[in-house]
Amino acid sequence: MRIVSLLPAATDLVAVLGLADALVGRTHECDWPPGTVDSIPVVTAAEFSPDTLTSREISDAVGGAAHSGSSLYTLDTEALAALAPDVVLTQDLCDVCALSYAGVSRAVRELDGGPRVLSLEPRTLDDVLDCLTSLGDALGVPERAALRRAELTARLAAVRRLTEGLRRPRVVAIEWLDPLWPAGHWVPEQITAAGGTPLLAAPGEHTKPMDWDAVRDARPDVVLLLPCGFPPGRTVRELDLLTSLPGWDDLPAVRAGEVWVLDGPAHHNRPGPRVVRGAEVLAHVLHGVRAGEPVSGHEAQRIAGTTRRNG
Repeated sequence: MRIVSLLPAATDLVAVLGLADALVGRTHECDWPPGTVDSIPVVTAAEFSPDTLTSREISDAVGGAAHSGSSLYTLDTEALAALAPDVVLTQDLCDVCALSYAGVSRAVRELDGGPRVLSLEPRTLDDVLDCLTSLGDALGVPERAALRRAELTARLAAVRRLTEGLRRPRVVAIEWLDPLWPAGHWVPEQITAAGGTPLLAAPGEHTKPMDWDAVRDARPDVVLLLPCGFPPGRTVRELDLLTSLPGWDDLPAVRAGEVWVLDGPAHHNRPGPRVVRGAEVLAHVLHGVRAGEPVSGHEAQRIAGTTRRNG
């Protein structure tokens, strides 16, 4: 079987299913597992370099507040055809974050042999696990998918047990800095599993930009910064977008030193198996408890002049 993944989360799922060797093409943003995907040909490119633009400029470039502009990606259809895939994995959840199902389907119709196009559209943690099962069925490894799903489910259950009965801090998670955008879909469930109370977004919700007053009025105990596609260092470089806002210093989270920069692309933005690790990281952030491997400074960095917990 020859698989082309046009979605980083799909690449993660394929790897967890033990089928990384079947990948013959990927996006330029597929980066996990490290060392495994590096040699796989890239069939997408960004229309511009996000590293050279501010958060506001990126937002404007991809459609602004409507979040309905063209994707950041372009697809090399000639390279895709040369790879002769049997299966192409894509998504239909966000027209900005990755190539859409409709666009990929149009490109695939022009290929000889007619590869199968599978679209992943998870909005919740259960949906992510369902994708693992359905993908395992489609790729011929249902038993392996069932085993991996059971392992991930057990890890989530362990996070819930560790945080059960603890005080539940009120949490705002921000997935874009300018304009401000609350993190929806599976992130509220990650927060709940880790013993927090998510604010400003409901489980499964495809959110929209919010005014700064919404954050200030929510008076969160904890603020999580996990911009979509930004590594932690990039987020830290743009912190002034928040710290310069009126009333920032008066937020309970800021006064308590409970503002955290997280590795959004690894554990919170992509609907792949690593969302479970995201819940484990949040258990450390919210309660200082260890679930799974110790949390590194790259996974969760505490700001506002306080010292990160050990875990």
